[in-house]
Amino acid sequence: MPFLVDTYEQGWELYDNSDWLQGEFDKLPEKGFRVLSTWEAGFRSFTTNEPLASPEDAQSMKMRVFPNDMIRWSMEAIGFQTVVMPITDVYLSIQQGIVNGQENPVDTINSLRFYEVAPNITLTRHVYSPLPLTIAEKTWQSFSDEDKEAVRKAATESAAFSRNLVKSSVDSQLSQMTEDGAKVSVPEIGPFREAVQPVYAKAKDVYGEEAVNNILSDAAAIRDALPAQN
Repeated sequence: MPFLVDTYEQGWELYDNSDWLQGEFDKLPEKGFRVLSTWEAGFRSFTTNEPLASPEDAQSMKMRVFPNDMIRWSMEAIGFQTVVMPITDVYLSIQQGIVNGQENPVDTINSLRFYEVAPNITLTRHVYSPLPLTIAEKTWQSFSDEDKEAVRKAATESAAFSRNLVKSSVDSQLSQMTEDGAKVSVPEIGPFREAVQPVYAKAKDVYGEEAVNNILSDAAAIRDALPAQN
């Protein structure tokens, strides 16, 4: 869901210590896999071929999305027309004017060079994107207790490495893209937050009011406990 957390530290706290989320993770072995730790992808932001300062600007734009209902609902709530396409088609599609932009973490924007065809990088940070490290339950149960402990230790250490690497790389990647001609901006976030409010109601209709209320409540408590630094 959009705007659950504002900082990496809040996101880490949510995925490591939310009672509700940990309870959901605990149900996954029954489905055939388990979560060992959470790696980092960062916060999703926009790259567009025209400036994007507010939801009003979005109303004239077509935004590429991947096939995920929550992302699509959020983009449409902000005001974009959405176009579902694989990431391999995005660069050329922006270049040809099929879409006006895309949204991804900074690392993806940089590595796939989307800023070359959509040079306006707007740091809305509208979705926090962790990467759960999982293992098949059948494989897990085949391990000895000693091997399980070693895998747990490796999962914890690799998660810390991933998180620190992504967080510490953002500024240098943005600087490099700016040197290459990108224009980086941080808009007023309030209007974007307001625009996506209907997404929470839609999520309740699909995923259940209790589940959505629980994660929203845990996220709000964590934001209060770990406020973003101005």
